[in-house]
Amino acid sequence: MPLIHDTARCFMPYPDAPVPHAGTGPLAGLTFAVKDLFHVAGYPTSGGQPLLLAQSGIKKRTAPTVQKLLDAGAVFAGKTLTDELAFSMNGNNAHFGAPVNGGAPDRITGGSSSGSAAAVSNSLVDFALGTDTGGSVRAPASHCGLVGLRPTHGRISLEDCLDLSPSFDTCGWFTRDVSTFARVADVLLGEDATPLPQRVRLLSPEDVWGLLKPEAAEAFTAPRQRVAAALGAPAPVNVVLDSFEAMYWHFRHLQGREAWRTDGGFIQRFAPPLGPGVAERFAWSRELSDEKVAQATAFRARFRAHLAALLGDDGVLVMPTMPDVAPLRSDSEAALEDYRNAAIRMLCISGLAGFPQLSLPLATRVGAPLGLSLLGPTGSDRSLVRLAQQVVAG
Repeated sequence: MPLIHDTARCFMPYPDAPVPHAGTGPLAGLTFAVKDLFHVAGYPTSGGQPLLLAQSGIKKRTAPTVQKLLDAGAVFAGKTLTDELAFSMNGNNAHFGAPVNGGAPDRITGGSSSGSAAAVSNSLVDFALGTDTGGSVRAPASHCGLVGLRPTHGRISLEDCLDLSPSFDTCGWFTRDVSTFARVADVLLGEDATPLPQRVRLLSPEDVWGLLKPEAAEAFTAPRQRVAAALGAPAPVNVVLDSFEAMYWHFRHLQGREAWRTDGGFIQRFAPPLGPGVAERFAWSRELSDEKVAQATAFRARFRAHLAALLGDDGVLVMPTMPDVAPLRSDSEAALEDYRNAAIRMLCISGLAGFPQLSLPLATRVGAPLGLSLLGPTGSDRSLVRLAQQVVAG
């Protein structure tokens, strides 16, 4: 592990352990960091929770996805902070601190892949692995001015990685530029089994854009024109099914039930101290009824079919990644929770469908980054990266 002066407070303070990598390969010359949910041989895995860290022990094997990167020649630089048990979107860990947002230091990084986004946005590494369950790659990518992908659910292995909500959990990553992102995509994604056609059908979800406040919508004017110039004028559509409120609650009910199933036993047995927001979310998740979960399960199947019909095999949504720039670090916990709840209304679209969403750092407002997303049909992940290359080249 190369010595890094952690100016962004984004790395876990673990003792150095050797992590071998190939001397040559498609990622040779690049350094990377790994969210502290993935096992890396020679290191513990904390999940952002001190008692879990105490129980972890030193891992003897490396997660296959991390090993792929090492085998491609990338150099491991360390494990990064995660929001506690990955069940937050703010980037503030009550036990290990809050990393610095390299794109807007007075604002939160977003989470739960907070340390990974901070490491890349502060140029401490070339790329970093994160996970995205409800927005944990897309939110930090937007907040920190990075390229970030929530892939098709199940496309990238999460073996030897701590779960939160397995039917939503995905492995994504961050870079500062699209060309580096594409190099990593070649290793982690390979080629799409059913790639998007040469000319895609660009779609503008007017109901999603309608969630923005006027000042945020204005910030996207030039980026939307840039995408249209490169890929064609989008046709207006609506993606909401029933209502955004219904989508929000169905997502939360499914995520909450699975999160409690994953971590509830640990919480009940050991009563670990949990930080603000995290404690309340687990307490709420514990009380979810089977009836609500059954209704949410049925809704997810309907929504996935609805979005699949809308996109077909050539449709791509152009939409805001988040409702606005990152909140200020000084904002109250209540304000951060309000922002998180507003963001889920956008972020749950990809999550409920299991479709890939790529956030690009194309907009800014009040000097802070704001991401614009491309969301495609299932399995179109690598094609979305190629579209992003066309946008930045155009």
